[in-house]
Amino acid sequence: METVWFIIIALVLTVFFILDGYDFGTGIIHLFFAKKEKDKEVISKAAGLFWDSNEVWLVAAGGLLFMAFPTLYASVFSGFYLPLIIILWLIIFRALGLELRGQFNHTLWKTIWDRAFGVSSLLLTLFFGIALGNVARGVNLGGIENSVAAYEAHYFFLPLWNSSFSPLSETPGVIDWFTLVIGLIAVITLSIHGANWIVLKTNASINQPLKNISFQLNIALGVFTVFSISIWHLITPHPLENYLKNPLFLIFPILYFTGFTGQFFVKKFKKETSAFYCSSLMIFGGITSTLATMFPVLLPSTNTVNDNLTIYNTATSTYGMSVAIPWIIIGIILMIAYFLIQKKINNGKIDDREYGH
Repeated sequence: METVWFIIIALVLTVFFILDGYDFGTGIIHLFFAKKEKDKEVISKAAGLFWDSNEVWLVAAGGLLFMAFPTLYASVFSGFYLPLIIILWLIIFRALGLELRGQFNHTLWKTIWDRAFGVSSLLLTLFFGIALGNVARGVNLGGIENSVAAYEAHYFFLPLWNSSFSPLSETPGVIDWFTLVIGLIAVITLSIHGANWIVLKTNASINQPLKNISFQLNIALGVFTVFSISIWHLITPHPLENYLKNPLFLIFPILYFTGFTGQFFVKKFKKETSAFYCSSLMIFGGITSTLATMFPVLLPSTNTVNDNLTIYNTATSTYGMSVAIPWIIIGIILMIAYFLIQKKINNGKIDDREYGH
């Protein structure tokens, strides 16, 4: 039952990063590449018409985590308190940027909220990538320092960074050179995804240049991917051991590299959906590949005193999980219905749709 719930939560989170991921990427493209007012307006629509339905999946993932793995939920939300508060404020400012931009027709007003939308999207993407890096690296469970525990075995607290900026420190921070690399991979990946979404949903004047930008970003992504894999063994001993034990897990990196390879043909695709599907596949494969290397661990311990947090030692009762299954099925059906209705209403190009007025 624990494995079933792990898969459900992993899928819901992955769907969130695919759907809201293009909103984040759209904000990054808006920040760096949109120069004309018309482009800024339609790119804002490409995110603004969809962000609220997409973020439902993040709320659902949090609720499911609380229900199925309450010990992990308590540990993560206390240990990552600082970055989570930062993420909360960034989510607020991203929404404000989208919703308030069109309320007053003045250049200064629009510029302020354009920056709020773009900068918050960039930092959100970076922090979510850093969060994935922290999960892959592990945390100092129990706050062990000089063999003395500061907290109970499943609790921890991380500063934003420490003086060494090293993931190998006895007391690592949220941001170090390894988690920053994963954060940059997230920024590049979602920038590609956002560019593909803009090309798919708008007739912006920068659509053709965006295909060239996506191609160049994909080269950078390849370099960072190879670099991250090459240094992973420094952070986690035998990081690919799960693939040897369970060869079926290899499907996930294959999906990632399939999407990654497809992105090199972004300028040749005849259908605009093709590039978007490739970047979606890349996100799905990247997240699931990381989770597959860790399974059944949910949060590794960087010390030898306290055990890793796994799907088994953080789960609620089997009875509770089984009772919740029918309700989560109903909930997911409702979320999918909401998603389909939203996409049906905003089907096709959205340049002429009303938003933000």
